[in-house]
Amino acid sequence: MWIRLENEADASVVAAQLQGMGLWTRALEDASGCTTGFAVEPFSAAIDWQRLDQLDGVAEVQRPRSAHPRVDAQMGQEVVVGSVYFGAQNEPVLIAGPCAIESAEQVEAIAAVVAQAGAKVLRGGAYKPRSSPYSFSGHGQMALAWMRQAADRHGLAVVTEVMSEAEVDGVSAVADMLQIGSRNMQNFALLRSVGQRHKPVLLKRGVAATVEEWLLAGEHLLEAGASGVVFCERGISGFDPHTRNLLDLGAVALLTTAYKLPVVVDPSHAVGRRDLIPSLAQASLAVGANGLMIETHVDSSKALSDGAQALSPDTLSMLGFAQ
Repeated sequence: MWIRLENEADASVVAAQLQGMGLWTRALEDASGCTTGFAVEPFSAAIDWQRLDQLDGVAEVQRPRSAHPRVDAQMGQEVVVGSVYFGAQNEPVLIAGPCAIESAEQVEAIAAVVAQAGAKVLRGGAYKPRSSPYSFSGHGQMALAWMRQAADRHGLAVVTEVMSEAEVDGVSAVADMLQIGSRNMQNFALLRSVGQRHKPVLLKRGVAATVEEWLLAGEHLLEAGASGVVFCERGISGFDPHTRNLLDLGAVALLTTAYKLPVVVDPSHAVGRRDLIPSLAQASLAVGANGLMIETHVDSSKALSDGAQALSPDTLSMLGFAQ
């Protein structure tokens, strides 16, 4: 945003007023060194731009055209997943389940646990993106059937990741919500294919993605036809090895407060440390998150993937979602 001053305006007075409104500014000068206006930095507080037009000394306020108008149009709106509502004034939603769907018996047991803990959505990977080609990568379509059956028996919606365009039809036929994983946030062909199924999408943030890039990925989905996008913060790359990733709660507050978009937080992947997940779950809700995505397992010592970060059923129930 740029603010042009009137010819006789006192730039210092205007600058002080802008600062008082929570705006960080950079002076714009003409060839003679006189301040003719201000550029408003993107890390300023969100305010109604029309207030700026009313300040003494302000001649004009120029706002750049948004690169994500469809995401902007979703501001303040809820995203509906079956009978579950994300965003607006709705209660936070618990999404829970295992990292990977290992067997029909395993997902049935976990579905019972998460429903008892107050979860509304069952998560789990049928197709798993793994760093090593030798790690367990899921049971595919068979796991989707197990997951759907278990979810239906316990009154849960289903969210699961789509890894490639080849899997979109199979996953969308089963899941209530399609998940775009962190590694695929900017896989634009996949975003278009998923969006064309006209379903709600859970969009995880890439580990090195800016907020603007994240929003633009959401724009791709909505432009292609997705019925709604719920943004999922799952940690970005940091430099300290004490946590798996760096949980960016500032971005969560930004999207929920300034953009009024539905956001859930995945503290399991964000830190990878079971002992920190409950505290960060509460912190996420405190900054406005519309839900949590938590990994859980009935016996984490036998989990085929990410067992070290999976909460026990008892700890999951202590998050406070159970009625």
